[in-house]
Amino acid sequence: MRTGYDLELVHLTKRYGDTVAVRDLNHVFVKGSYVCLLGPSGCGKSSTLRMIAGHEDVSEGAILLDGQDVAQLPPARRGTAMMFQNYALFPHLSVRDNVAFSLRMKGVDKGTRHARANDLLELVDMTHLADRLPAQLSGGQQQRVALARALITEPKVLLLDEPLSALDPFLRIRMRTELKKLQRELGITFIHVTHGQDEALALADEIVVMHDAVIAQAGPPREVWAQPRTEFVARFIGGHNVLALPGGKVTIRADAVSLGADGMPATVIAVEYQGASVSVTAATESGDEVLALLPEAQFFQSPKSPGEAVKLSWDEGRLHRLEA
Repeated sequence: MRTGYDLELVHLTKRYGDTVAVRDLNHVFVKGSYVCLLGPSGCGKSSTLRMIAGHEDVSEGAILLDGQDVAQLPPARRGTAMMFQNYALFPHLSVRDNVAFSLRMKGVDKGTRHARANDLLELVDMTHLADRLPAQLSGGQQQRVALARALITEPKVLLLDEPLSALDPFLRIRMRTELKKLQRELGITFIHVTHGQDEALALADEIVVMHDAVIAQAGPPREVWAQPRTEFVARFIGGHNVLALPGGKVTIRADAVSLGADGMPATVIAVEYQGASVSVTAATESGDEVLALLPEAQFFQSPKSPGEAVKLSWDEGRLHRLEA
């Protein structure tokens, strides 16, 4: 596989009538990186992905791949490939013929396209099932076939639309590991749409958080998680409390909050055992809910139940100020 190329969105906008689905996006996706577009339903992430793929017309702006504006090209001529959420495999074709399908459409002879399909099935560990029909495969196996089919065109950028949402939790985590490994081996850019924070944190070199048709924040996972810019990002990425203090809003990480002999008075409203940690939600006198994530051993030294009075404290140095 050839190495990836920079992909740049320039003033990219998508309108449906009076509704703006994507508003004036400007962003460079670094070649060879794994990028997650993260956000709630309706934030514009899937519309952005579909515009890059060519399955959605661009209202305004440009999509530059390797310096060339591909916004007006048909999907097959862009240098991108899309892996759909429902895998969209042809039920009457074998696994091998599904993978080879786009080469068949290009008129590539049977021997050549089957050899190429076999290479890709080996890459996704599906060689032994090459002659089966999609209905004879599990969800995880169908996903591998869809991945091989998308990669056979040697795309510069692979686009993945919520590729793990149909899988059970155990398989989802396994496929996450495989996607990351595959992206590293191929060295091409992956752009992966998800609404799962855990998925984005686990996979991405860069997270692009979208909210209300714009990019709310973009950066390495650790930076986005530890230094959210806005209240929306802090709440969406999880693990943070947003507090109103004089001079504006701040966040404090849930794992930085402790229960002690002094601090802010509050009442426990929920306790959830999570194995290595216990999450305690408490309501302050002003009505704010504060989440404390306590190590399991620490919690059980002095366990708390809903309705109990507690004192919440944290190190002032751990407060992170949000943009207004």
